[in-house]
Amino acid sequence: MWNGSNRAYGPGHWQLVTGSAVLGLVLAAGAALAAGPWDSGQRKAERDWAVAHDHTGGVHHGRTVLAGPRPAPSAPAVLAPLTRTTGLGAPDAADTPGRLRRTLTPLLKAGGLGTLRTAAVVDTATGVQLYEKGAGTPMTPASTVKIATTVAALSALGPEHRIATTVHASPDSRTLTLVGGGDPTLDRAALRALAAGAARALRPKGVTAVRLTYDASRYDGPARHPIGPNENIAPVGALMIDEGRLDRTDSGPAPRTDDPAGDAARAFADLLADAGVRTTGTPAPGRPAARSTQVAEHLSAPLSALVERALTNSDNDIAEALARQTALAAGERADFDGAGRAVTARLKALGLPTAGTRFADGSGLDRRDKVTAGLLTALLTRAADPAHPELRPVLTGLPVAGFSGTLSDRYTGGSSGTGLIRAKTGTLTGVNTLAGTVVDAHGRLLAFAFMASGTTSAGEAQSDLDRLATALTTAAR
Repeated sequence: MWNGSNRAYGPGHWQLVTGSAVLGLVLAAGAALAAGPWDSGQRKAERDWAVAHDHTGGVHHGRTVLAGPRPAPSAPAVLAPLTRTTGLGAPDAADTPGRLRRTLTPLLKAGGLGTLRTAAVVDTATGVQLYEKGAGTPMTPASTVKIATTVAALSALGPEHRIATTVHASPDSRTLTLVGGGDPTLDRAALRALAAGAARALRPKGVTAVRLTYDASRYDGPARHPIGPNENIAPVGALMIDEGRLDRTDSGPAPRTDDPAGDAARAFADLLADAGVRTTGTPAPGRPAARSTQVAEHLSAPLSALVERALTNSDNDIAEALARQTALAAGERADFDGAGRAVTARLKALGLPTAGTRFADGSGLDRRDKVTAGLLTALLTRAADPAHPELRPVLTGLPVAGFSGTLSDRYTGGSSGTGLIRAKTGTLTGVNTLAGTVVDAHGRLLAFAFMASGTTSAGEAQSDLDRLATALTTAAR
């Protein structure tokens, strides 16, 4: 049995965790999202029929029309039960495994959890597994696979890594090449800055017209995810703007372009014209000329921010980009297979239990992905390890129950889990998962993973998973 780092925090750790939870609740209440929930591709194309007959919150991929912003729970309402239930006196926790067994085992038998259920609960401070049911059984993780993707990327590249998009000029300055580095968050504002920078570099040379090419060769094919054309993910490419979205959204499902790189290049040509440099002909694929000079550069947000966004919003495009960036760092081909090998290798290097795992993609949209509940809790425990501060964005990026991301519409209505649970959701047709952290009644930070397959109602499965996670806040008292 894997026991994490077996690192015990100092005697004040549980107080720190509890205090952090209280402070986090206050901050979350003030910054709760006003928009309604969405699921960002945690279901596949085949779920259309099921969704049409099962309209349940964030699982439904259709557009949700809201009468107005949904107010966040008030901080006092959340903090009052918190101060009553957290064990500020550090009561005896010796019987925690027994209490968890008596509490969780019946809940795992709930009918909404389908035909196969697995679970794991770990004390992150000690790495000791407090509860398990089939924790070593490989299961389809859906979007909880993003936990593995983000841990691997942070481990390989570090939280400060930024993805560069550049513009290169030929020796005669008559050809510009827009070179994609794989930043899916590139937007028109960034392209405008690149165009302005390129125009400034050409101005002293009197160049006002150029041929424009674009280079998206940093990633290898196929670009199309195995699920095919889908509103939950664009073709995976090294050059795109706004994640290939054709509307004004910045998260959730949206119409996607079939030609992300070409669209980016054409937008760049328009912005060059605004900056005083017109383009001749139509932008075409091409690599920078020999002895070309870089004339402009845009850097993405730090990898830590990309990880948090990928987890909070279950962003499939960012997740696939992170998997390919991990492949590049490992010297693997930057495609689905190479990314899978690179992620596996990074997790093995971290000493994590990868037996039976398969990473067919980085987002969890592919049903061929397989991970175990034990691996998910091991990933979260390693991210909480003081020896691995580079992995902390994995924890800070998890949605907060009742407040943010894919948990904004769950744990509401006075749930005792509100604010104490941070977790990544996962949903495909017939598959529902939940993995994250919770502050228990002793002030300890627990990592948990609950996985279910063969489910017939996403709404029922989510409710049953939420009850399991909520039970962890009080079961050890």
